[in-house]
Amino acid sequence: MAEKQDQLEIKFRLSDGSDIGPKSYAAATSIATLKESILTQWPKDKEYGPRTVKDVKLICAGKILENNKTVEECQSPLCNLPGGVTTMLVVVQPPNLEKDKKVAGEAIQSKCVCVIL
Repeated sequence: MAEKQDQLEIKFRLSDGSDIGPKSYAAATSIATLKESILTQWPKDKEYGPRTVKDVKLICAGKILENNKTVEECQSPLCNLPGGVTTMLVVVQPPNLEKDKKVAGEAIQSKCVCVIL
């Protein structure tokens, strides 16, 4: 069985295929801290960047990572390769998604009509 590493090389893959990193992180680093790091390193030329940590979702080995967990807790056995780089997918929630859903829901409700014959 592979030994756990104290430092992990992690790179973040953006939706357009570009990467942030790789950069070395401690195994005890929280997922929320990784997201804050993404916010500070986000390319300025990208049109729709995340504004807060809540706008970012990280996916690794097919799992959405929770903010309160550490990198070590979320690690897949496949990521324990010595000298390997772990790639995490970055998904950014589009801005005003919740507002658009509410507006669309209200529009559908306002179009309802009852007819009594």
